[in-house]
Amino acid sequence: MEEPLILKNDHPVATASVEEDGLQQKSRNESLWMVYLSTFVAVCGSYVFGCCVGFSSPTQDAIREDLSLSLAEYSMFGSILTFGAMIGAITSGSLADLMGRKGAMRLSSTFCAAGWIAIYFAQGVVALDIGRLATGYGMGVFSYVVPVFISEIAPKNLRGALATLNQVMICGGASVSFIIGTFLTWRALALTGLIPCGILLIGLFLIPESPRWLAKRGRQKEFEVALQKLRGKDADIVEEAAEIKEYIETLDRLPKVKLLDLFNKRYLRSVIIGVGLMVAQQFGGINGVCFYVSNIFKSAGFSPSVGTITYAILQVSGSGLVLACLITGLSFYLKVNELALNYVPAMAVTGILLYIGSFSAGMGAVPWVIMSEIFPINIKGAAGALATLVNWFGAWAVSYTYNFLMSWSSYGTFLVYAAINALAIVFVIKVVPETKGRTLEQIQAAING
Repeated sequence: MEEPLILKNDHPVATASVEEDGLQQKSRNESLWMVYLSTFVAVCGSYVFGCCVGFSSPTQDAIREDLSLSLAEYSMFGSILTFGAMIGAITSGSLADLMGRKGAMRLSSTFCAAGWIAIYFAQGVVALDIGRLATGYGMGVFSYVVPVFISEIAPKNLRGALATLNQVMICGGASVSFIIGTFLTWRALALTGLIPCGILLIGLFLIPESPRWLAKRGRQKEFEVALQKLRGKDADIVEEAAEIKEYIETLDRLPKVKLLDLFNKRYLRSVIIGVGLMVAQQFGGINGVCFYVSNIFKSAGFSPSVGTITYAILQVSGSGLVLACLITGLSFYLKVNELALNYVPAMAVTGILLYIGSFSAGMGAVPWVIMSEIFPINIKGAAGALATLVNWFGAWAVSYTYNFLMSWSSYGTFLVYAAINALAIVFVIKVVPETKGRTLEQIQAAING
C-alpha cells in the first residue's frame, strides 16, 4: 500500500514528525541566515578592495589637472597601492592570528577609511600618496583575512560558493568605481569608498568570530557559542565541535611554525599549491590589462570610455584566458604587420573583454578560495602571508613590466601571457586537489598527510 504524501496532523506520530521537520527547517534557516550575514559583512572588505583598485583609472586626468601632477607623480600614486598591499600581506597572517579574523578586518577597514579621507582632502602629492598607501595596506590585509574568515565559518556544502563571493565583490567594487568615476569628481569618488568601510565596521558587531580561531586560542565557551550561532540554536554541533577541537589539539602538540618551516615536507605541498596559484593568477597578465586598459583600447582605435565601461560590466562573468590572450596578441600582430587593419579594433576589444570576464570567473576567484582551505590552522598565518605577499609582488611586477613588454612586442606580450595561462591550467589539473564537500580538516589531512 502506498504511503500518503501528506501525513495528517491529528496522528501522534505524524504530529511529532512534522514538528521535528519544522524544527530542523527552522534550524537550517537560522544557520543560513547567520552564515550569510557574516559572509556579507566580510565581503564588504572585498568590495573596498575593488574600490581601491578601480579608483585610479577613471580619475587620472582630473587628479593630474587639479593637483598639477606630472605623469611620473601620478604613476607613483597608482603603483604605491601595491607596495601598501605588500606590507599588508606581510602582516596579515600575524594580525589575523593575534587579533582574530574580526579584529584584522576592523583594523584593515580603519586603514582604508583613513586613506580615503586623506585622498579626499589632499592638496598635493604627499597626502595623496599617503592615502593611497593606507588603502593599499588595508587591501593587503583584506585579501588574506576575508577568504580565510569565510572558509572557517561556512559549512562544507556552502564553503566554495560563499568564498567565491570574495572575488565577485572585488570585481563589483572595481566595476562600480570604473562606471561612476566617469560621472563623479575624483574627490566624491573617494568618499564613496567610505560607505562599505562603515558597513563593515558596524556589521562586525553583529556577527560571531571564527570558531576555529577561538578554539585555537583556547576560548572554549566562546568557541561553542560562535559555532552554535552559525549552525542555528537547535542544531547539533557536538560532532563538528569535537572534530575541530581534536584537530586543534593535534596542532597544539606541534612546534611553533616559522617562515622557513613552511618548506618542510609536512607542509610543502600546501605551500606549493597556494604560492603556485598566486603566481599563475598574477603573471597571467591581469594587472597589466587592468592598469592600462584605457591605453589598450586607445591603441587599438576603440573609444576608451565606451570600452572601459563595457569592461567594468563584464568583470563578473566569462571564460577563456588563453583564447583571450591569443585573440588580443593576434590583433596587435595584424596591426604591426599592417594586415586586416579594419578588424584590429574589434579583435583587440573582444580579446580584452573576454580576458577580464574569464579571469573574474576563474583565476580571479580560485586561488583565494583554495588558499583559504588548504593550509592547516597552525601555519595559516605564515603561509597565508607568504602566498598573499607573492600575489602582490606579482601584481607589482606585471604592472611595472607591462609597458616594457609592449615596447618589445605588442603581440608577443599577449603570447607570453597566453603561455603562462596555459601552464596555469596544467598546474591546476595536476596539483590542485578537489575540495568540494570536504571539511577543512579533511582537506588538510589529505594534502599534508
